[in-house]
Amino acid sequence: VEDLEKQGMAVESEGATAVFLDGYTNRDGTPLPMLIRKSDGGFNYATTDLAAIRHRVEMASEDGGERANRVLYVTDAGQSQHFDMVFAAAKLAGYVPETASLEHVPFGLVQGEDGKKFATRSGDTVKLKDLLNEAVRIAGDDLRSRPENENADDETIDNVAKIVGIGAVKYADLSMNRESNYRFSYERMLSLNGNTAPYMLYSYARICGIIRKASGQEVAESIQWPEASEIVITEDSELELIRNLVRLPDILNEVEQDLYPNRLCDFLFETSQKFNKFYENCSVNNAETPEIKASRLTLCTATAGTIRLVMNLLGIHVVERM
Repeated sequence: VEDLEKQGMAVESEGATAVFLDGYTNRDGTPLPMLIRKSDGGFNYATTDLAAIRHRVEMASEDGGERANRVLYVTDAGQSQHFDMVFAAAKLAGYVPETASLEHVPFGLVQGEDGKKFATRSGDTVKLKDLLNEAVRIAGDDLRSRPENENADDETIDNVAKIVGIGAVKYADLSMNRESNYRFSYERMLSLNGNTAPYMLYSYARICGIIRKASGQEVAESIQWPEASEIVITEDSELELIRNLVRLPDILNEVEQDLYPNRLCDFLFETSQKFNKFYENCSVNNAETPEIKASRLTLCTATAGTIRLVMNLLGIHVVERM
């Protein structure tokens, strides 16, 4: 505060201390103040945010500073103007070196299926723990209802249900444009159809099953991935799958720069669709020659590895059987 006063940026305003920035006005057109000290002498978010910026990007490391070159502020979109003003004041005061970048990463609101604020029936805030537990319960009930799982033990079902349930909630949040509001729906996020975590987990498990069958590992507890072989392209769908897989480095660069994780989810969904088309047109187990079979197994392994990598980047574990 003292530094901003010395620079002439901070002035008294109705008993408080404020910074007035060009371009920021109230609805009536009067200058909009950014308070940095209240009339009772207390400080607020703008004050602490400015102090934190000095610590993070300006202060020397030997003095305890962090010397960060990129600082991300992840909050709801309603804080956009606050951070615009804080960043503008910090730059005007000389707190931000040219090598440093301050970025607000806004996100939208989670709504109930009725489009209103997401809350319990009594109007209370929904606890994340309760939300995750319910997703795991629903996933577990679904897994137990499937005929193919009638002989599966409870521990296995519970472990898979936890991965599916928690993964579904994470994926549903990350698959949306982070600036958009979205309606929370267990039915939609736990669906095996569409761009969902269960669909991607099933796709991964399906590829594992294809590799197991083609390499004689049906009863093996953990899959042994085949050695990579030379790729032999015989169908257009193989080439389309390859072209999609090699896009991953560019997608990662885009996400790192623009901070929209939904692009990873879109890539995953498109990868799964390309693989389905490949598998429909290209037999793996009954390929025409051993060389073609080895090539297609390599494509299966590369696709599974890509799905596993991207799901892990999203904080979601995969399972080899579902």
